Amino acid sequence: MDITIEPLTPAIGALVSGVDLAEPIDAATRATIEAALLDRQVLLLRDQTLTEQQQRDFAAGFGPLHIHPIYPRSSQVPEIMLLDTALNDLRDNALWHSDVSFLETPSLGAVLLARKIPELGGDTLWASATAAYDALPETLKVYLATLRATHDLAKSFPAERFEAAELEAAKRNNPPVVHPVIRTHPVTGKKAIFVSEGFTTGIVGMEPTLAEPLLAMLYAHVTRPKFTMRWKWRVGDVAIWDNRVTQHYATYDYGNAHRVMNRATIMGDKPF
Repeated sequence: MDITIEPLTPAIGALVSGVDLAEPIDAATRATIEAALLDRQVLLLRDQTLTEQQQRDFAAGFGPLHIHPIYPRSSQVPEIMLLDTALNDLRDNALWHSDVSFLETPSLGAVLLARKIPELGGDTLWASATAAYDALPETLKVYLATLRATHDLAKSFPAERFEAAELEAAKRNNPPVVHPVIRTHPVTGKKAIFVSEGFTTGIVGMEPTLAEPLLAMLYAHVTRPKFTMRWKWRVGDVAIWDNRVTQHYATYDYGNAHRVMNRATIMGDKPF
């Protein structure tokens, strides 16, 4: 395949052309995609026609896949999560977060396919947590490296919008976990800020009155415009992102319009 990779912003993102994900991906093509993902952190591909099985199989080339404890999933391919406004309330994605950071081994990344989109709105934003880290003062980097934060599924899944028994089971099976505030990418060695408003609930050993302003500063810093990109979806678009060093925000500005996205989530490793 004749692959082209076009950066979308200075900090993050690239448009990839010349790849048909519905076709078998040879080793050289996958290596090119993986290298571009490490470099640009978010890859976008247009005009893809994928079945659920093809999406699952492509994503599984990166590693084992996660089955979400709450969101609906495909009846035929359970590794495919259904982000469908007819099935669930997608307001829970309208905040900055790193997927399933409430797990001991959060997601490596994801493959997201746009199946139905609103006429207007429904864009997704991504932020580079490595670019944000690099811009911190050196003294603050040293201090943050000593801290660990708590991540909790319950923060992003309020009881009033989810079935009680399912939510309680998910909480029991996914108790709060602790991760470093600054994590190291296991491949590139780059440092990234690893706290988000989606799942982070506090800093270990620090009173909330001190932790909350510090966390709020980090949330705001990571999502400064110069570290971000914004994507306007078309049906058939596929996004692939490195969840270890990015955060994302799915805008909920389309009212009652129908929006359907299919996501395959790739399991990762324990942050360090």
